[in-house]
Formats: sequence, C-alpha cells, structure tokens
Amino acid sequence: MRKVLFVCLGNICRSPMAEMILKELVRQRGLEPYFQIASAGISAEEDGHDIYPPAKRKLWSEDIPVESRRARKITQQDIDEYHDIIVMEHYQKEKILRNYSVSHPEKIYTLLDRDIEDPWYSDDFDTVYEEIYEGCKKFLEQQKNYEQ
Repeated sequence: MRKVLFVCLGNICRSPMAEMILKELVRQRGLEPYFQIASAGISAEEDGHDIYPPAKRKLWSEDIPVESRRARKITQQDIDEYHDIIVMEHYQKEKILRNYSVSHPEKIYTLLDRDIEDPWYSDDFDTVYEEIYEGCKKFLEQQKNYEQ
C-alpha cells in the first residue's frame, strides 16, 4: 500500500483539497486498496478545524466528495510512516527537514515544480484547484509500484 501525505501551512485549504482530489481519482480507478491518503499542516494554528468553507465549496462544485476531517499538524510518526510527503510550497519541505528526523529526504517533495499559492490569502480557489488537480493526476499516472 502506498501511503501519501499532503502538507500545507494549516491543513485547511490546499492539503485537504489535494487529499480529497487524490482520493477521488483513486476511487474512480478502483485503486482504493492500494493507497492510504491523508493530509496535515506544518503549523498547529488550525488544529481541529474543518476544511475552510471556500475550499469545501470549490471541491463540491467539481463533484469531489468531502470527507469529515479535522486539521492537524504533521508528526514524526507521519515522517516515518508515509512513503510520499507532498508539500504545496518549497519552504514547507525545508521546514520539515529542519524540524524532524528524516531518514529519506527524497520522499518529501512539492506537488508541482512551482509553489501552489495559498488561497487563504489570494482567495483564488479556482486556480489552486486546477493546480492541485493537475499535480494529483500526474502523481497518480507516475505510480507503478503502489501495491507495495
């Protein structure tokens, strides 16, 4: 089983959007038994909060199911357990590498080659959705050994 963790700042916009999008893409392909998908933030400031309402509305408008979940901060156990830790911005990777013991730094990388802007500040959930969807699709297309 391939364990994938998406990470953004507070775990209320981008990373839960990526979690829900990838879960739906996996579901559409009948690959649920091969993936464990979750999300977290590098900050605890939003711990316990639901997905930010505009992010939730954007997912619904694209027919992406939204599961009940609560924001949480990434942990050392996450670093040890997940095969892929996919961040939305380069600085999030740097912060994880600085603050946690990471035996395989190559498993931490950005979803796209560029940063995905935080829609909390830009309010541009359309662009963020498109970028995350593009990244999730490419990620899934590249997976060959997800049964391991």
